[in-house]
Amino acid sequence: MVNVRPVKVDDLMGMQACNLQNLPENYTMKYYLYHAMTWPSLSYVAEDNKGRIVGYILAKMEEETQEEEEPHGHVTSISVLRSYRRLGLAKKLMVQSQQAMQQIYGASYVSLHVRKSNRAALGLYRDTLGFTLKDIEKNYYADGEDAYAMQLSLNQ
Repeated sequence: MVNVRPVKVDDLMGMQACNLQNLPENYTMKYYLYHAMTWPSLSYVAEDNKGRIVGYILAKMEEETQEEEEPHGHVTSISVLRSYRRLGLAKKLMVQSQQAMQQIYGASYVSLHVRKSNRAALGLYRDTLGFTLKDIEKNYYADGEDAYAMQLSLNQ
C-alpha cells in the first residue's frame, strides 16, 4: 500500500534520494527546502508502508510573471522509483499538486519541462493528463538535450 500525502521537511532527504536514483537533473537540499517552505501545499510524496519515500512531486507557483499574466503553477520535478512505477502514482501526485495550485493559489494553468526522449513521461503528461506542447526549448538540459515545454489548463 502506498500513501500520497503533502511533503514535510523530514521527507526532503528521501525525495533527494529518489531523485538521485532516477533522474539526471539533481538539486541541492537548499532547493528542496525552498520549495517545501515557500509552497508547502504544492509538493507531495508517495510513501510505502514502511514510511520510505518511493515517489515525489516538487512544485511551485511561478514567480516571474508579467502583471497581466494569470497565476500559474510549475512542476519542477517528479519521480517514482522503478519498482513502484505503473501503479498510477505519478498521475496521483500530479493531480494532487494541480488541485492545490488551483484551489489555494487560483492557478489557471500548470507548466512543466520534459526531455524529448522521455517517452513514458510524455505519455503521462499528454495522453493521460491532457497537457499540450507549447514550445521546444533547445539545449534545455545540462547534457544538451532539448525539452518540451508543456502546459495544462486548470480552468476546465
